Amino acid sequence: MINRQRICDEFSKQAAIDSPSFAEAEIAAYLEQRLTALGAEIEYDEAGAVIGSTANNLIARIPGSKSGEPLILSGHMDTVTPAENVQPVLKDGIFTSAGDTILGSDDKAGLTEIIEAIEVLREQKIPHVPLELVITICEEQGLLGAKNLVFSKLKGKRGIAMDTSGTDLVINRAPAANRFKIDIFGREAHAGICPEQGISAIQIAARAVAKMPLGRIDQETTANIGLFNGGQAINIIPKTVNLLGEVRSHNPEKLRELTEQIIRIVEEEVLQASSQMEAADIQASMAMELHEDYPSMSVAEDAGIIKLIKEAGTSLGRPQAIHSAGGGSDANIFNSHGIEMVIVGCGMNKVHTVNEQVAVDDMVKVSELLVEIIRRA
Repeated sequence: MINRQRICDEFSKQAAIDSPSFAEAEIAAYLEQRLTALGAEIEYDEAGAVIGSTANNLIARIPGSKSGEPLILSGHMDTVTPAENVQPVLKDGIFTSAGDTILGSDDKAGLTEIIEAIEVLREQKIPHVPLELVITICEEQGLLGAKNLVFSKLKGKRGIAMDTSGTDLVINRAPAANRFKIDIFGREAHAGICPEQGISAIQIAARAVAKMPLGRIDQETTANIGLFNGGQAINIIPKTVNLLGEVRSHNPEKLRELTEQIIRIVEEEVLQASSQMEAADIQASMAMELHEDYPSMSVAEDAGIIKLIKEAGTSLGRPQAIHSAGGGSDANIFNSHGIEMVIVGCGMNKVHTVNEQVAVDDMVKVSELLVEIIRRA
């Protein structure tokens, strides 16, 4: 039932449309035209105006040919960078980019598979419940589109996010994350003439980072300092350092405790640096911004949506593996709004790099699975 050439054509068209986060207007216009031709009713929200994007979240409703609760299919239209003048190349059944850009299979492979499934439903006149397609903006920028989606517009209570590597894979658990920015303030001084009059913010930060538990903490928890910026010149004691980092965990208590531990380590190093100076007016200090980046998601393995996907896979002779993930996605936000959503592998590989690729065979397999899921919903 799946049209391999149509998948190739669809993915090529989407991948050739540059759509970095905050600049999704062109891909949104294309998707509106494409889905309207498939009988969808299109609605936009106003998320773009809130977060500064050129487009809004797109909701496309496909009428059902049988009664039942709508099934939500989700993906995102933005990509990471570098994403200027993307040229998709197909060789030996594998799509890659032609140059020094990402390919955009994250998440245009998922969008292509959704569109192909709808094409097959129409061609084969397969009975199905109503579908609600939610295609978000700025997913790659901390799930901003989903965070600003008006969920009251949706009627469905279960769904699938097409947004992870691999095939025949279902992600049912993902961690919550805290994001933080810590500014450390020392005192500048000439590094050669009077270094004792300064307090090195870099030294404070380095001592703190060296004491932080980072990387894989346990099977549920990770932490990272991703950016470390500071200093002006080699002959100036650095006054300011900025640290940006995150903590992730499937366990809310571990998330809280590790976040507090990292902050406490910085506070102690700032205090220690201040206490070593004789002059009372020389003090190190710090400022901090802490944000709950996204909530955790946990969908039980006996949940209806997972049973549906497993049944579809079994009917195709393809058992579906159920796994936890280490990163967040729009599905985290959907679940926090009471929508039972899992993530299904859509074949993309080596994402967020210029070596990104996706196999046509995998997009065919995922489209086939999606048709069977929708048929059984």
